[in-house]
Amino acid sequence: MERKKGRFKLEKIILESDTTINAELFDNLNENETALEQIFLNCSDLVVKKFNLFDSFPCMLVYLDVIVDATQLEEGILRPLLASDSASADDPSQLVEQLNTGLVPIGKTQIVEKQNELIQRIVKGEVILFIESSRQAISISVQNSLHRELQEPNMEAVIRGPRLGFIETLGINMALIRQRICSPQLKIERISIGTVSQTDVAIVYIGNMAPQAVIDEIRKRILGIDMDSILESGYIEEMISDHPYSPFPLIQSTQRPDSVTASLIEGKVVVLIDGSPMALIAPITIWYGFQTAEDYYMKFIFATMLRWLRYLFAFLSIALPAIYVAVTTFHQEMLPTSLALSLAAAREIVPFPALMETLIMEVTFEALREAGVRLPRPVGQTISIVGALVIGQAAVQAGIISAPIIIIVSLTGIASFLIPHPEMSQAISILRFPLIISAGTFGLYGIGASMIAILIHLVNLRSFGVPYLTPLAPVNFFGLEDVLVRAPWQVMRKRQEYAKQKMELEKK
Repeated sequence: MERKKGRFKLEKIILESDTTINAELFDNLNENETALEQIFLNCSDLVVKKFNLFDSFPCMLVYLDVIVDATQLEEGILRPLLASDSASADDPSQLVEQLNTGLVPIGKTQIVEKQNELIQRIVKGEVILFIESSRQAISISVQNSLHRELQEPNMEAVIRGPRLGFIETLGINMALIRQRICSPQLKIERISIGTVSQTDVAIVYIGNMAPQAVIDEIRKRILGIDMDSILESGYIEEMISDHPYSPFPLIQSTQRPDSVTASLIEGKVVVLIDGSPMALIAPITIWYGFQTAEDYYMKFIFATMLRWLRYLFAFLSIALPAIYVAVTTFHQEMLPTSLALSLAAAREIVPFPALMETLIMEVTFEALREAGVRLPRPVGQTISIVGALVIGQAAVQAGIISAPIIIIVSLTGIASFLIPHPEMSQAISILRFPLIISAGTFGLYGIGASMIAILIHLVNLRSFGVPYLTPLAPVNFFGLEDVLVRAPWQVMRKRQEYAKQKMELEKK
């Protein structure tokens, strides 16, 4: 009940603040000060400074000191203003225009006339300069640069390739993209979403390459998000996805600027969120989950071999435990006699059926992997590895589980680690359990039916209108050169030229 009351109170405050959307500023400093103090009630970091400019114009500076750069405030605003002896303007309106264009040597200034815009600029770290008898104020951008150093992404490490990754600052992330695409066709649209957090979101695309329908649809879905706060890119990824209940990722998330640059050149749209180091890329297909940026930095023969290796182990990751359960439970005649006798001897003292045994070990493995991620990094890896060895060995000696299932689960875990993108690996891990249950209930027929159901689901998936199995279904032979294999760059260049010509013809 208390939570409901708190939410109603928050919504009431938001509604009351909305009444000031069209309200203009007062022409009296004291009235403006009183209004701001009322809005920022109990905000101890609100600073109001009054002084006389040119000995004849009363002025007032308002800002939040925790997010304002004190050095820029002192050297870029106060010192130049106080150093000026006289003004050429006779009235406050002319003085505002004069200060906006010349006297304040700050790169980004803007005249503000509405209260809601004024409030938004204050909470984003800008300094507001009021002048007595004027209904206009000057917004000066001197935000404090709160960000960490550029580092290599931990989840997408490469042997060969760029080492820089995105950070939590939107401006720096946009600069990393601008450095790689030096073209006026690179478009960046900034919008704010979240009724309380007012999170900055940037939609990035190349104007003459990205389909306008995709750009409009992404913009529409982002603007349609109705939430109090957006704290991470995962909020937006779930809200704008075509099929939010599907386990498969329909939007790519990455921390690598080179991956974002390559996607933009391919005609995709990127969404950057202030406060998140992850960029969202759309539309995508299922094949992105088995590709890495490093595939394009190495020889195409080796990259093709690695892709096929990932496809093979992805199949093992999703199907190997289910096949083991089906064969040992229903289809022992498919095994060679020596192997069947060996498995029977290993499982002779195990009290659980193969289905229950496999589920127990799979759940235990997932728990150990999650514990290794959540624990402190120096301890997590040790706990996960030692825990798996100790628990597995002790369980086999105690006769609770058999040795073959240890091999199956370990091989399955290794196979899941070969999938380069965590979202795709998580989807396969989730689907592994229904397949195991189907195998334990109906044998190989259950596995076949489950695989057909997954294939039907994949065929029906769309990522902003693009079929998820493109270019395999529907078939596009030019696209297969970067899916089943990683073709040489000579062939890839011809494919890109063909795609560009086709896009120009479609626009005409």
